[in-house]
Amino acid sequence: MGKPPLLSGISAFFVIWIGQAISLIGTGMAAFAMTIWAYEKTGQATTLALVGFFFVTPMLVLSPFAGAIVDRSNRKWMMIISDLAAGAATIGLFILNGMNALEIWHLYIAVFIMGTFQTFQWPAYSAAITVMIPKEQYARAAGLNQLAESGSGIIAPVLAGALLGFIGLQGILLIDIFTFVFAVSGVLLARVPQPEVSVEGLEGKGNLWSESLYGFRYIFKRPSLLWLQIIFMFGNFFATIGTTLIAPMILARTNNNELALGSVQSIGAVGAVVGALLISAWGGPKKLVHGVLLGWVFSSLLGMTVTGLGRSIPVWAIGSFLGAIFFPLINSSNQAIWQSKVAADVQGRVFSVRRLIAWFVNPAATLLAGVLADQVMEPVMLTNNAVSTLFSPLFGLGAGAGMAMIIAICGLGGAAVGLSGYLLRPVREVQTKLADYDQIQKPVAEQKSETGLQIGQTTPAAGAGTPE
Repeated sequence: MGKPPLLSGISAFFVIWIGQAISLIGTGMAAFAMTIWAYEKTGQATTLALVGFFFVTPMLVLSPFAGAIVDRSNRKWMMIISDLAAGAATIGLFILNGMNALEIWHLYIAVFIMGTFQTFQWPAYSAAITVMIPKEQYARAAGLNQLAESGSGIIAPVLAGALLGFIGLQGILLIDIFTFVFAVSGVLLARVPQPEVSVEGLEGKGNLWSESLYGFRYIFKRPSLLWLQIIFMFGNFFATIGTTLIAPMILARTNNNELALGSVQSIGAVGAVVGALLISAWGGPKKLVHGVLLGWVFSSLLGMTVTGLGRSIPVWAIGSFLGAIFFPLINSSNQAIWQSKVAADVQGRVFSVRRLIAWFVNPAATLLAGVLADQVMEPVMLTNNAVSTLFSPLFGLGAGAGMAMIIAICGLGGAAVGLSGYLLRPVREVQTKLADYDQIQKPVAEQKSETGLQIGQTTPAAGAGTPE
């Protein structure tokens, strides 16, 4: 008997999506359990900040090279290898914990490995979706991906919080390992076509070094895309500081109540699910840039600022819900813009650099969050002084008050970043000023058959605009 036929198109996307959604639940459970374990072990926000630092840093350092390798490789197998590597890192933590030998530095190594291979997985997955479904469905697909992430955010903290007392960290890690099987199986069952060669793809050909730099050249030649990601870079600076401190702030103010933290995180995930469902059904605003900029404004103000000002579980839950409901709008709108503007066969390189720009400040922001909390604001808000007297009516005194103040200020900063995007004409006009890639020119194979041109000779499609 021959091999069973692979699923293709929308069906293939849904099979991959289901596998990733199940895997995300396991990953979320493990992340929740490890957060509790790490904070109870050290009692410092810096510990959690360093986890984020070691996850993000390899993603930034390796992104340009990873994008070039993704474009050179079979994207299906890049996704599989990345999932297997993340599973191997979790197995390492499982073994060490089973031997009662698990230390904080082991966690840093594990998340470093996960971040390294996530560098390959994300551009491969994004570029695969581009060639699997019609571009009219890009925003909905992005909404569904947000739904998977948000849905796991509802289920994972609740399950982990409920099961942690019964099966411990070891049992949670075992569940995470098991769910990786679904992620790999989903990709194995799907047909992921390789993209057709485009003019941009030919222009970007060269050795690994030159192909790694192509993503920078591509984005820097298109100011609309560059400034859009700069908005994300500054927004992420404030968001990273704020979100890094939310978990330790809640734990500090509730005497390490894991159920309180899990409840707030789960309610926030419900908000993200609601937002993702709306985007999946609606498809996003016609002018997608509004989804990006207004999403930043409302998510920051209603999310972080409200959370920072709150001093009880209900208020934190409201802030978490209102902030998260706008995440899918921001990310799906941005993803749809990039998928429609960038040729499929160079998306690995371009998307990797795109994320490098957006996340460039994240490692510094995570470290800054820990230092500001542990060394500056927490000590200030633990004693009577001019600063604590001035701000205690808003944030109270005692453990967690300093972190709460930082979170609220970061919310105001994120909202200011979103509003500033409207001052930049290239950002406001990104959809009209920059033509979709399939309107500029046809794939090289089609050009050759219709015009008789040799590979490498290109002519823009009639009537199409030119990129910036």
